Amino acid sequence: MHLNDIWQNILSYAQEISAWELSGLVFGILAVLFLIKESIWTWPAGIAYVIVSFVVFWNARLYGDFILHIFFLVLNIYGWYYWVRGKKDENPSVTITHSSVKQSIIFLSFTIIGIFAFGQFLINIPSMFEGVEPAALPYWDSTTSILSVTGMWLTARKKIDNWYYWFAVDIIATGVYFYKELYFYSFLYFLYIGMAIAGYLAWKKTMMKQTHITV
Repeated sequence: MHLNDIWQNILSYAQEISAWELSGLVFGILAVLFLIKESIWTWPAGIAYVIVSFVVFWNARLYGDFILHIFFLVLNIYGWYYWVRGKKDENPSVTITHSSVKQSIIFLSFTIIGIFAFGQFLINIPSMFEGVEPAALPYWDSTTSILSVTGMWLTARKKIDNWYYWFAVDIIATGVYFYKELYFYSFLYFLYIGMAIAGYLAWKKTMMKQTHITV
């Protein structure tokens, strides 16, 4: 496809974009902006984004993303609770920390295994559920899905290394959604790349302040 054809597709898409996708774009940006600022509002904005995304991903046959967002809904609720209550009742303000080397290896290992296992599941969906069309880009879909689950868990636990996973997700998802002609979602994840870098730097700054206060 030539660049001119792609541009025409984007313009046509922008004129016909559904309210669902536009809402997803707005709530998605708000959720990340609030996350960078460590605002508790990241969780309700994230929940709204998840609910909207259910419709978008089902229509695009991105079943991995659809299933992923079920986990996102649960983790958003958990993260909201964890940030409000804190890890311990006597310490309600949850501080930013980094996963230990052992934890990082465990998270990465489970992520890699999960990518291959979930990818195989997506490939077999049509044989398990009658009438369901084959998944689009099953292994790419699986990669963004499982990386996102790990990133979401680390975010809920307020681990700074969540941004490493989100950076990888954002780069891959930008290409996947563009290929699937979900141009607003592709644009959203393109913005997320810069926001992931900004988020990491902001959390790093806060983490250094916490260290000085502790000392």
